[in-house]
Amino acid sequence: MNPSEHRIRHDYKPLPTRKRRTGKALWFISGLAIPFVALSIATLMGSNPAEPGVVPANLTRTTIDLQLPGVARDAAPTIEGEGHSSDDVAAVTDRPGSAVITLVIRRGNTLDALFRRNNLNLTDLAAILQLPEAKRQLRLLHPGDQFTIVHDAGDILEINHRLDETSTLAIKRNHTGFAAHLLEHPVEARIAHAHAEIESSLFEAATAAGLSDQMTMNVAGIFAWDIDFVLDIRSGDEFVVLYEQIWQDGQYQRDGEVIAAEFTNNGRKYRAVRYEDPNGEANYFTPEGLSMRKAFLRAPVDFNRISSRFNPRRLHPIFKTVRPHRGVDYAASQGTPVKAAGDGKVTFRGAKGGLGNAIVLQHGGNIETVYGHLSRFARASRTGARVKQGQIIGYVGKTGWATGPHLHYEYRINGVHRNPRTVPLPKAQPVRADFKQDFLDSAEPLLAQLDVVKRSRLAVNAVAAP
Repeated sequence: MNPSEHRIRHDYKPLPTRKRRTGKALWFISGLAIPFVALSIATLMGSNPAEPGVVPANLTRTTIDLQLPGVARDAAPTIEGEGHSSDDVAAVTDRPGSAVITLVIRRGNTLDALFRRNNLNLTDLAAILQLPEAKRQLRLLHPGDQFTIVHDAGDILEINHRLDETSTLAIKRNHTGFAAHLLEHPVEARIAHAHAEIESSLFEAATAAGLSDQMTMNVAGIFAWDIDFVLDIRSGDEFVVLYEQIWQDGQYQRDGEVIAAEFTNNGRKYRAVRYEDPNGEANYFTPEGLSMRKAFLRAPVDFNRISSRFNPRRLHPIFKTVRPHRGVDYAASQGTPVKAAGDGKVTFRGAKGGLGNAIVLQHGGNIETVYGHLSRFARASRTGARVKQGQIIGYVGKTGWATGPHLHYEYRINGVHRNPRTVPLPKAQPVRADFKQDFLDSAEPLLAQLDVVKRSRLAVNAVAAP
């Protein structure tokens, strides 16, 4: 046998045995563990047991305006940051140990996952999802959907899920299991009005008249094809607006649509009426039924100022030579969205000499529009794509021959450059002939209301005058 195959050495001495150091290792580990054990004991002794009815800290706490069945909506102010009224709390505390939580659907969430995460009864969820109304309304959830849940140690007592502005899915436990029904919250549209004269700016006058910034933007948008609200506004201009206010259960909720408006700019009067035709399409029209919209926007970008106007004999800012400027330069911040001036087709997108990154749109009537010096293109503006008026096609930049960020905008008819600021713009489609009488019948009382508001304002001013 080979000597190396057994445990006896050539000198017949046994192999040295390795001494175990188990004792020392054990003492070392125990020494490390003692501080952690002491800290855990101190933490447990210093903590208080959870009080019944307190929402666990890991639950989403969100304010939501939902009505629990049998609970009045005219509730006292919210308390404890929960967004629930004192009436809501009273309804909950009638059940010993019950609590209210609000769960919010995030991307990738399911009700099953939220129930598990918050220790809610999955058997209750399964029973609820068998209810026809609940199955229909909860089949498809979206991020941001909210559920107000009343539970008792995880057992579901009530669930309220706001479906839209006017309805809520209410689920409630009863002696046989659960019942689901829809709660209706009807809204009421009330007509409000505002009338003001501009002294320094449109927004200051609108705010003084009680209009929100959004409502002011809506009014400006209606007249944007006729009035440049950056360059054309003058002291002494005035406006009258009739608009909807949305109320629910006796409380104001939000502003609705502008239903009629008049704007006087530099002595010229413009009037608009909102009309929804029998097909459900709504637009703004003049009292005669012509569209307030034009087929093209005067300025396809929200700009700060005009840095260079249409000028056949402009001195070029870079080359210092007389070169025609066949468009208008709108100075704006880098990255400001650029919109299609009208419906059209993208016939060119790419680098175009001194214009840098540029887009050319072909419109009806042999009209072309050009957008230059873009920092980048929008995804929707690929060559060959069709775009709608107001659709974002690119973003302001300073590519090509440019000294700063701006949009170079050109307007061509049959290949001939025209001044985008002054060229007559074709109008959009008027009210259809077969709807014309219906439009006139609905517009007449609204225009009369505008006159009444304006006369009232003038009478108040006359009384207030010294």
